[in-house]
This record gives sequence, structure tokens and C-alpha cells, in this order.
Amino acid sequence: MRILIADDSELLRVRLVDMLSEIEGIEIIGQAQDSLGAIESIAKLDPHVVILDIRMPQGNGIKVLETIKKNLQSPKVIIFTNYPYPQYRKRYMDAGADFFFDKSTEFEKLVDTVKYLVHNCS
Repeated sequence: MRILIADDSELLRVRLVDMLSEIEGIEIIGQAQDSLGAIESIAKLDPHVVILDIRMPQGNGIKVLETIKKNLQSPKVIIFTNYPYPQYRKRYMDAGADFFFDKSTEFEKLVDTVKYLVHNCS
């Protein structure tokens, strides 16, 4: 399963790459630090899963989500944010996000979800 990570925090991207690379069947194919880079990388690399932050330079996660969900073959999108407020969760889920997790309390849920996807959505 090909995964792209889009987050403005290099430290978080490195941590996710380290954790997810240990899962058999996972290939981290790219990273983006801003929304424009995320859109370009998704179009170019065709990931199965995108882990997406809400707040990034040059736009935001909703712009990325709406852009990629226009495609019929869009990837699964996991929102991973420090802003887990109900209004954001609703907005992103309504726009097509598949999962929505809080960075501060749901790191393991993100990893478990990726494990589930690699074993059940191949």
C-alpha cells in the first residue's frame, strides 16, 4: 500500500515514516510540507492513502481534500490534526475524509487504521 504524508511538521513526518515503515506491505512514496506540494504529489505519485494535516502553508487541508476527492479513483484520506474540534471533523468528513484523528491522543488509532487498511483493502 502506497502512502503519502502531508504535514508541515518535519518532526511529525519523520515519526510517521519511522512508525509506518515497520508495517509489512507499506511503502511511503512521498511527503509534502504544504498544500500545493500535497496536491502535486498526490497527482504525480497516485497513493492509496494520504495522511493529511488540516493547517499547512499555501492553503489548507480542506483545499487538498476537495481537490483530490474530485477524482473517481481518489485515495483514502486520513485527517491527522491538532485541531480535533467537532466542526472540523464534520466539515472534513462531509468533504470526503475517510478517517479523522487527533494527533495528541490518537496516534495509535492512526497506526491501527493503516494496519487495517493494508490487510483489508488490498
